[in-house]
Parts: sequence; C-alpha cells; structure tokens
Amino acid sequence: MTLVAEQRRRVVAAAHLLRYGGGGEVGECYRDAGEINWLLHWPRASYWPDADQAADRLAAACLARLRRWDATTWLADGTLPTPGIYGVPEQWPHVRAPYQRIGFAQRGRTEVVLLALVDQLPRPAEPPLPGMEVRRTVGVNGTRLSACLGEEVLGYIEVEADLADGGRLAQLGGWADVGNLHVAERYRRRGVATWLVGQAADWLRLARVERLLDYAAIDEHDRLALLGRLGFRELTRTARGWVHPGP
Repeated sequence: MTLVAEQRRRVVAAAHLLRYGGGGEVGECYRDAGEINWLLHWPRASYWPDADQAADRLAAACLARLRRWDATTWLADGTLPTPGIYGVPEQWPHVRAPYQRIGFAQRGRTEVVLLALVDQLPRPAEPPLPGMEVRRTVGVNGTRLSACLGEEVLGYIEVEADLADGGRLAQLGGWADVGNLHVAERYRRRGVATWLVGQAADWLRLARVERLLDYAAIDEHDRLALLGRLGFRELTRTARGWVHPGP
C-alpha cells in the first residue's frame, strides 16, 4: 500500500508499506511483519515551513495501517527502486526525524556505500600466484569471475553490469555494482582480491560500464581499506534495521 500526504494541493510526502505473510516460505525475520519500505517528504524550507507536519501525519497513518494489519513486528527502511539507496542515508536527517518521533530506532548495522570510476580501477595484471587463472560463470548476483588454481577456487567476484534494468532506468546506464567479493581465508593479503577486481574492471569496460558501486559495513575495516586502495570513494553511510516496539 502506498500512502501520500497533500498540503495546499501538492503531494509533499509519500510512503510505501509492505505486509509480509506468516507462512514458512517467509524468512523468520520478516514473518508476519509490517514494514514502511520507504518514506519520503520535502524537508522544511522557508517557502514551506510546515512540511514536517505533513510528514508526521503520514508517519502516524503508516503506524495505524501496520496496526490494522495486525503485524507482529514493525520495521522501517528507505529502500527505493534504484541501486545504492536503502536504509536511512546520512543525507536524510529529515526522514530519520519522523521515524524517530513515532518511535522507530535503529537496531541494525550502518553500511558504507562506495563508488569507483571503472577506468581508474586496476588493469589486468599477472596473477599473484603462479598458475592462477580466471574463469567466468553465471553467479548468484551477476557475472562471476573466479580465481582458480587447478580445480581449487581461491576467491571470486560477482558484478551486475545492467543496473539500468534493460533501459527502464535510463539514468543508470553505464553503472554496475559488486554483488559478492570473497577470497578464501588462507589466500587473503596475497593480492588475489586486487587481481579479481582488475579482471572484473576489464570485463566491465567491455560492457561500456563507467561506474561501479560497492558496499561494506563500517566495522569491515580490511574491506574498506582494500576498496580505498583500489580507488573507491565513500558516497554515503546508511543506517539499517529500523524497528518499532509495536502496539
């Protein structure tokens, strides 16, 4: 269900709500839950000083709907239908405020969203381990490029190269994101991850991709350090896991 708030004949706030089922096909964390999947509103401005009042009215209506749905858990987020925007980004204090005013609090982790220019990522280089080669397959989250030594997989990276959704999101043409980056424990700090990113960047250049997104939790210090060395820069930090105590 989508709710909107109008003020002086103008839509100034909107929210999209989800009600999850109670069957075994639903993950335990979401079973019988209700969620404000996203809530957006105009921030207060000199020409619109009461926009936050409309946001509060809308937020209260969201809680009333979750209550009528008999949801056992009340959740909130900011996931928009575009990559890289989820949780409550630090640039949205005006969205965080109505969530907090109606009783939501962050219970999940804070994540860093990063961006790199593909042309500035490493170029393919000699394998850091003798005999290592790359193999390309279909992955869980896009194209998977694996670092292999014989039949042993040392690590892999997955990249989704069509964030434009076949042209439906035209402004995201030339954007991709990292679905997974993993290196086996005993092969870490030996250049495998850097080599894999170089292989992925070369593959993305063939697809005319210009920008690459990646994500990490703020306590993943090694991963953040690696991404920084590779040329990724921080775009935002976003707070996940907003929970309300319920009725």
